Amino acid sequence: QVRLVESGGGLVQTGDSLRLSCAPSGLSLSNYVMGWFRQAPGKEREFVARITWTEGHTYYSDSVKGRFTISRDDAKNTVYLQMTSLKPGDTAVYYCAAGSRIIAFTSSLGYNYWGQGTQVTVNS
Repeated sequence: QVRLVESGGGLVQTGDSLRLSCAPSGLSLSNYVMGWFRQAPGKEREFVARITWTEGHTYYSDSVKGRFTISRDDAKNTVYLQMTSLKPGDTAVYYCAAGSRIIAFTSSLGYNYWGQGTQVTVNS
């Protein structure tokens, strides 16, 4: 059974940092890309960042580039999203996702497995 368990969300102030974690299980991770998406109230789910598990190649949306860093820890089987210089516009539910490395890029349609989501709220 595939599970993606997220943690690390919370309430912070503008300019603060926060680190999200996602622990996937039940997957052969070498065949997968791990991604982070977010969804704000009344908006569509949007791509944030992705990382290939084997090579560690990363890609970011323009809105978070330079502020967010995605990484993975092989030994802990965990993927992270380090968020810095947070803004109120970053407020959303953040989702971890896993998809085939062949088709999983920036569209949520390319990801087969999703976590339950973790709330990030940034106050001004």
